[in-house]
Amino acid sequence: MHRSAPRLTRILACAAVPVMLVVAGCSSDSDDKKEADSSASASPEATKSEPAVEPAKFAELPDPCKAIEAKTVKSLVPSAKSKNGTRSKSSDTSVRGGCSWNGLADKGVKGSQYRWLDVGFTRFASDQTLGSGAARAGEEFDKQIKRTEATDGAKNVATGSVSGIGDQATKITYDQSKTDEDFRFTTIVARTGNVVVVVNYNGAGYAGSKTPSAETILKGATMAAEDAVAAVADANAGGAGSPKATGKATDKATGAATDKATDEASDDSSKKSPQKPSSPAKTKS
Repeated sequence: MHRSAPRLTRILACAAVPVMLVVAGCSSDSDDKKEADSSASASPEATKSEPAVEPAKFAELPDPCKAIEAKTVKSLVPSAKSKNGTRSKSSDTSVRGGCSWNGLADKGVKGSQYRWLDVGFTRFASDQTLGSGAARAGEEFDKQIKRTEATDGAKNVATGSVSGIGDQATKITYDQSKTDEDFRFTTIVARTGNVVVVVNYNGAGYAGSKTPSAETILKGATMAAEDAVAAVADANAGGAGSPKATGKATDKATGAATDKATDEASDDSSKKSPQKPSSPAKTKS
């Protein structure tokens, strides 16, 4: 009887071992499941963020009244009222700017020639929500073309691509009757990086002078557009691709301002039309 007690103790101890192992095994499975769940929640797919948008190429706009070379202005508007141009109003010149020139060249008994030239710039910032500056500029590029094609009273509207000006450029030519005269128009819409450039050039003959040819007006608009696009690059010389040009902390706020400025610029552009000279030419006898 005395020997059976130790033996019983050993049997109970051995019987308890499998139970402990089972408990330990269950505990291990539970911990593995928790670790697996934790790993799944921290997987690349769960924490993946949207790719950053392409930085904007240009951070600045040129002075619009200096963007067209003086010799170009003299050639296209020889009798400009102001050789320095008339600056458009802008609440933020780093986002939007414009300038215009107009004048009447009195040629005596041969009549007079009227010319109008204007240039407008709109810069788009890159925005994580709205997209890259270049893509946003591309959308505005298309809008400006459609808006010009839909000009009230425009006749003989023709649209075509232009090579060698910026990343992309389109010309829109048309005729329009204003102030009892026949005008010839050419608008060139160009995109260079994240900047949209719009050049308008038109002319008319007064007091018996002939209306300028479509070729003359197109050539003039092309010259001005080339100057304007080159001016954008010059304004950012040494800065394209730099932190100043590609990563301003205020780009998001500027991007919002661009939207508003773009609408204002579009309205200004659609309202522009030739004005009858304040002092019409008088034919000399």
